[in-house]
Amino acid sequence: MSILIQNVTAVLLDESRTVLPNAFVAVEGSQISYVGTKRPAGPFGQVIDGAGKVLMPGFVNAHTHVPMTLMRGYGGGCDLHTWLHQYIFPTEAKWDDRAIRAATALGLAEMIASGVTCIADMYMNNEAIIQEVLSAGISANICCGATQFTDGFDPETHHDCVVQRQLTERWHGAGEGQIAIDGSIHGEYTSHAPLWEWMARYAADHGLGMHVHLSETKSEHDGCVARHGRTPAALFEQYGIFAVRAIAAHCVWTTPDDWAILARNGVSAVTNPMSNLKLGSGIAPLKGLRQAGVNVALGTDGVSSNNSTDLFADMKLAAILTCGAEHDPMAVTAWDALETATVNGARALGRKAGRVAPGYTADLILVDFDRPNLIPCHDTVENLVYAAHGADVCMNMARGRVIYQNGAFLTIDLDRVKREIRDYALPLLFG
Repeated sequence: MSILIQNVTAVLLDESRTVLPNAFVAVEGSQISYVGTKRPAGPFGQVIDGAGKVLMPGFVNAHTHVPMTLMRGYGGGCDLHTWLHQYIFPTEAKWDDRAIRAATALGLAEMIASGVTCIADMYMNNEAIIQEVLSAGISANICCGATQFTDGFDPETHHDCVVQRQLTERWHGAGEGQIAIDGSIHGEYTSHAPLWEWMARYAADHGLGMHVHLSETKSEHDGCVARHGRTPAALFEQYGIFAVRAIAAHCVWTTPDDWAILARNGVSAVTNPMSNLKLGSGIAPLKGLRQAGVNVALGTDGVSSNNSTDLFADMKLAAILTCGAEHDPMAVTAWDALETATVNGARALGRKAGRVAPGYTADLILVDFDRPNLIPCHDTVENLVYAAHGADVCMNMARGRVIYQNGAFLTIDLDRVKREIRDYALPLLFG
């Protein structure tokens, strides 16, 4: 269906950083067909009035674990490794597909209501996640977070290699590109060289991207150096993990030499500031990464270590945290921060999205600038980054389809999801 959004202030996220008042944006099918200040020729199946609102690209949550929504606030007050081994891993052993689907739907609803239109998810029970994503309407890069805890390795029988092949064969490109399957390594500290070699080769042979955790904690980073004589980034480069489009989550303890590795391999660093602070992991060196030429994107990580998927909050934190740590108010500007959450994330995931421009995927959100916290507006982008909240999103359009509007979910039966969470998923995990 053709849709026209009119009388709106559009933040285009183009290279000129254009903010276009009194704009018209037309959508045909899943793509943006027109952007300008003159009304395009119609007719249109739907016309949306954007008076008092700001139109911008939808957010790209470039590193998340959606089903972990059900662990919100569980095991707080621990460092990463204590939290994982004493709380998270024992709980995850109880999952089944039905609970995963309910948790995924709940997590997607939270993201959609706060402006997310695309995610990169690393988790288990991936087919259950994919089914909920397809139904909800957003786009997703999906991976299984491959691990190898024993020395023995046979790719024909190793669980995560089997999963990787099945996901790629069944789901890569599903929904006319709505779903992309990526290769993955959960992390250096949860795997060994045979898996790295196999996954790197498989991703390259099948044209897949790669998703890894990288130098999230000091103990992870230093432990890798002690084991292998090199950092996780250097090790993954050696084994070909970065020979394809890749995203590296966290990068908190990466070094200048690591930044050079990421830059020359075109690896995107995904910062997760709220999660990293809550777990006491540290502060990612965004200024250094950016200056080294690394594409920096933004993620929430799992709700279990963030408690929220409001990318507005993570975007603001990423900016002010870096400026404060660097004693430089220009270390990450408002525009820089907005790009991490939109166009940089789309680039990291290999998506033609993150901009309001003809030919780009129509992943668009409207933010209500008539809210008290957004009045007055001296600078649209300053307000978006430092004053807006997820609750200010009044429309979410994913792939040209309005999936959320004025508080109503159009693709998720939230009442049904809540019942499933209450009556089945929570008792299964915590009963």
